[in-house]
Amino acid sequence: MTTTADTSSSSIRREPGLLGQTVVVIGGSSGIGLETARQARAEGAEVILTGRNAERLEQPARELGALSTAAFDATHPDALAHFFNSLQAPIDHVMVTAGDPPYGNLLEASPAEARRLLTGRLVLPVDVARAVIGKVRPPGCLIFMGATGHRHPRLGEGIISTISVATPTLIANLALELAPVRVNQVAPGFVDTRLSASLLGEDLDARRNELRATLPIGRVVGPADVAALAVHLMINTAVTGATYDVDGGQQFVE
Repeated sequence: MTTTADTSSSSIRREPGLLGQTVVVIGGSSGIGLETARQARAEGAEVILTGRNAERLEQPARELGALSTAAFDATHPDALAHFFNSLQAPIDHVMVTAGDPPYGNLLEASPAEARRLLTGRLVLPVDVARAVIGKVRPPGCLIFMGATGHRHPRLGEGIISTISVATPTLIANLALELAPVRVNQVAPGFVDTRLSASLLGEDLDARRNELRATLPIGRVVGPADVAALAVHLMINTAVTGATYDVDGGQQFVE
């Protein structure tokens, strides 16, 4: 005999949102990329992890039971194209967290460095989009990383603030050109990752304490927060061409 409690329990159970789908994470050995892969697996997806360092991919691949891994520099378009051409099965989603943080003054950087940093975060999405044509099954999506904390001009952040303002328009245009495959961007502020620790060094704890005291959410944003948004964008097939902020309100208090 089925009880009311049993009926209620079964009625709220849902099928994993990514069951039968394959997610590629470019930059999947740690931080936001790894957490996105972890949450995608929890939603039933198979995952393929890539990164620059083959050894750093080994443990995450074992942990998640990844379909495969690949080590290459995603900022090299030929390596990127070779990777996607080597995939045998179709894929459904690509999450891109790769790329160096483009910090620095516009005029203090050398011409070559300024050109590399300014174009890197703008060219990479185009290179990825070009490489996945015919590889991603609609209504799958590409997801890129932006930033909310640098949208206003600020001394010392000329490069990253320029990129942060430009990328939402780029994402929207790619969504039109790549349709019906979807293209979106997630834009965090400070995220408590190993990369943040390496950038801040001894100032890390002070930054954490400052954010806990000032952010509207009263805590520091972590990789799981960003990954949850990325996985939602994979599942919600009505969303394309959008940039979604996930910074705990940092942009409103700084």
